[in-house]
Amino acid sequence: EVQLVESGGGSVQAGGSLRLSCAASEVDAESKCMGWFRQAPGTDRIGVAGIYTDGSSPYYHDSVKGRFVISRDNAKNTVYLQMNSLKPEDSAMYYCASRCLVVSNHLLGFGTWGQGTQVIVSS
Repeated sequence: EVQLVESGGGSVQAGGSLRLSCAASEVDAESKCMGWFRQAPGTDRIGVAGIYTDGSSPYYHDSVKGRFVISRDNAKNTVYLQMNSLKPEDSAMYYCASRCLVVSNHLLGFGTWGQGTQVIVSS
């Protein structure tokens, strides 16, 4: 079974940047998409960004378009989320999922989940 480990979270001031990493223990042969999700206390988990194995255009939630970039290094079985121009509302626990799917313009995650990495953005 694929295992995912997220890292790279931390505390930054508004306007700063962080790069999150999601390292997979092995390739999920049935995965067509890997995604990043976030959940702030008292809110639902939302899909932030998804990247496809076939090179299709990535998915971004409207709230992060133009600020976040998702990428992958196949040789390292790792997916990254570069987060720029961070805002306090980006503060959340960030998770990656080994599989994802876009439904009605919402990114849904399934398969294996990592344990999460905390991002705190102060104003």
